[in-house]
Amino acid sequence: MEEPKHETKKLKNLSEYAQTLQLGWNGLLVLKNSCFPTSMHILEGDQGVLTGLLKDHTSGSKLTQLKIAQRLRLDQPKLDEVTRRIKQGSPNGYAVLLATQATPSGPGTEGMPTVEPGLQRRLLRNLVSYLKQKQAAGVISLPVGGSKGRDSTGMLYAFPPCDFSQQYLQSALRTLGKLEEEHMVIVIVRDTA
Repeated sequence: MEEPKHETKKLKNLSEYAQTLQLGWNGLLVLKNSCFPTSMHILEGDQGVLTGLLKDHTSGSKLTQLKIAQRLRLDQPKLDEVTRRIKQGSPNGYAVLLATQATPSGPGTEGMPTVEPGLQRRLLRNLVSYLKQKQAAGVISLPVGGSKGRDSTGMLYAFPPCDFSQQYLQSALRTLGKLEEEHMVIVIVRDTA
């Protein structure tokens, strides 16, 4: 008798690739009056950065909405500063995540928040297109609502596809060959004292 052959399933797209990674956060990215259901999967860095910075410090519960309040131009001096902050935060003061469209019934969507009145639910690709057009990354100061004397503060940068973000997707590129899907690379860096 022949041994059954175990074929490894060929991943077809970035969403399938993301499912092979640890889920770091699930919720809504918000820009102006639009919200974008998003799943973020850990590419590298420390899960502790997420649990420390992506929570409501008054209630202690996990944040379900992250509002983009600023933009960071994708010019070299600004990107060098983000790289410097990542290196300064190594080994456990940063996390790099792959953000993809959250599907209504996908894994990890049990806790997907309801959309607040006045917010329009849109696809993540719309946010990616907006940031590409502006040649900018979205920026969120953490914790949301200010630090209020807390010792754990940081920044979240949401990068559309660009040279800077592609460096974190080398294993995805090797696995898939090309990245056609709309995605973002999220960098969260804890401030160092």
